[in-house]
Amino acid sequence: MEYKKFKKLLKDNGLTIKDFSKISNTNYQTCMSWSLADREVPTWVEPFILLYVKDVECMKYKESVETILSGLKK
Repeated sequence: MEYKKFKKLLKDNGLTIKDFSKISNTNYQTCMSWSLADREVPTWVEPFILLYVKDVECMKYKESVETILSGLKK
């Protein structure tokens, strides 16, 4: 993936490079080096971001369901 696509994918999902480096446990400087000429973003990055975003969405959904269920138990 090209660096421009990487940046757009992050932006579209409300993430920064700093956020990505933390959640992926990748050195920030390594992430920044992908912007240098002739450096491709590793192939694992795109599916990682997409799975991370889905996981966050699922956790929000789970919390909503738990809130609703706890209200029904009262």
